[in-house]
Amino acid sequence: MLARETFGVLPDGRKVEAFILASPSLRVRLMTLGASLISVQAPDRNGAWGELTLGHDTLEGYLTANPYFGSIVGRYANRIANARFTLDGTTYTLPANDGRHHLHGGPNGFAWRLWHAEVRGANAIAFSLFSPDGDEGYPGNLVVNVVYTLRDATLQIDYWALTDRPTIVNLTNHAYFNLRGAGDVLGHRFQTPADAFLPVDSELIPTGEVRSVAGTPFDFRRTRPIGAGIQAPDEQIQRAGGYDHTFLLRKGWGRLRRACKITEPETGRTLEVWTTLPGFQFYTGNFLDGSIRGRSGHAYTRWSGFCIETHYPPDAPNQLHFPSPVLRPGVPFHATTLFRFGRV
Repeated sequence: MLARETFGVLPDGRKVEAFILASPSLRVRLMTLGASLISVQAPDRNGAWGELTLGHDTLEGYLTANPYFGSIVGRYANRIANARFTLDGTTYTLPANDGRHHLHGGPNGFAWRLWHAEVRGANAIAFSLFSPDGDEGYPGNLVVNVVYTLRDATLQIDYWALTDRPTIVNLTNHAYFNLRGAGDVLGHRFQTPADAFLPVDSELIPTGEVRSVAGTPFDFRRTRPIGAGIQAPDEQIQRAGGYDHTFLLRKGWGRLRRACKITEPETGRTLEVWTTLPGFQFYTGNFLDGSIRGRSGHAYTRWSGFCIETHYPPDAPNQLHFPSPVLRPGVPFHATTLFRFGRV
């Protein structure tokens, strides 16, 4: 089932549309601002439906209090150190919107753009955007397409991009999930096959080290609660106020494989994330401080949600031993991420 509606109007008069994709197992709502995933609803083990994402009931909330709730972020997701990078001998300067660093494509990145939407059958929506040469400092004219497809209880996101000049591209979805629907996510049980993560400095920029998870609070190769290590006396945990780190999927990069699984014991809801990308940022909403009142007036406090942002590593344009996010003319960028919801 597919439904189309007006979600609101921007201050400049442009209309923001919303789309609902629905199956017997999942209901998904999307909007053209930021090509955003603004709602996911699924039943618990007893068949009771509930909301699984953080967000707002109205467009106004997304315009005034929005830490990228469900947005597509780019051109470059996550951080670029000192808001600059060098490509083929030329240094490009980007807006610094995270202290002295560049975050999620800059202050006018893709999350804040109005995308064009195209309905594709009864179960898919394609969003497209043109980013001109020099946009937020990035080189090259870039054409971007993001396609959401709902199949039963799986939401598939396909990312596509083409450029006419060498550039960098790193796209992701920034949804915040809470499989219980309210409260914190510390009791959610998390598992990932990732055997390495990227330590960060005091400004959350990767140091360049690729560190084994063995013997650290980052070892989720066996399932354990998110809260088990989130307050550990570990320098990396303390720097981020929880988890805000990239886990590397070093085996099978380029093909679709499971990145992680999260289980919520109380409701029985589960989420598996699969991706073709080399890693994911595991973020536990450490910067949520209760000042944002979201859906149904809920105050979003620290650890109210978690994000699984599949992407290339942060600062990869400056750390050449990381997987390369460079995109060149004639070679399309394509990546796939699956969110598979279930119950136990």
